[in-house]
Amino acid sequence: MSDSSLPDRGDLRASDADRDRAAARLREALAEGRLTPDEHSERLDAVYRAKTLGDLAPLLRDLPETSESPDLSFRSPRPVYGRERVVTTNPDGIFSFALMGAAERSGQWTVARTYQALAVMGGVELDLREARFTSPHTTIVANALMGAVQIIVPDDIEVRVNGVGIMGAYEAKGGAPASVLEPGAPVVRIVGVALMGAVEVVRKRRKHQKKEKGSDRDD
Repeated sequence: MSDSSLPDRGDLRASDADRDRAAARLREALAEGRLTPDEHSERLDAVYRAKTLGDLAPLLRDLPETSESPDLSFRSPRPVYGRERVVTTNPDGIFSFALMGAAERSGQWTVARTYQALAVMGGVELDLREARFTSPHTTIVANALMGAVQIIVPDDIEVRVNGVGIMGAYEAKGGAPASVLEPGAPVVRIVGVALMGAVEVVRKRRKHQKKEKGSDRDD
């Protein structure tokens, strides 16, 4: 005889681990193109507001189970997202410097807890879209003297810009992130001075993210 006092599984309270597993399913769906960035954003927000397993179920109902996913052995590794970016490996250097030339960091590179970027009559580009971080809180000291520093950031990290432009510009473009930030997502603080030059922080989509219809073109 069943005990009618026992709650249905859908009524059980969701744990942090349950919400994290649901968020991981959504990240996989975004990477595979099953969800658009806006759909991912809406569902991720609902995941972290979910109180019960029943609240989580509708958010995953139209997505395949992980165990039913196709063989991934011939695919590129799944892109990391949010707090997965924080790693324990050593950083790939601590500075970028351009003197009447150009310096660039892009792809899968590991950013030091404090990173220096200096452009003197030249240009520095730091692309953080596929970057990893050695700390949840990172400071990038970006200075430009008659030069330019551009920092490209994705939608899953929090960015705080506190620079000064003197006869130049120190600014962030692209507005708020396109998706809801997960708890524990990296925080990047960008500070410094642009003297007769420019430091620009711009948000761009990652290569695996499908572009929204009518959205601005991303490089």
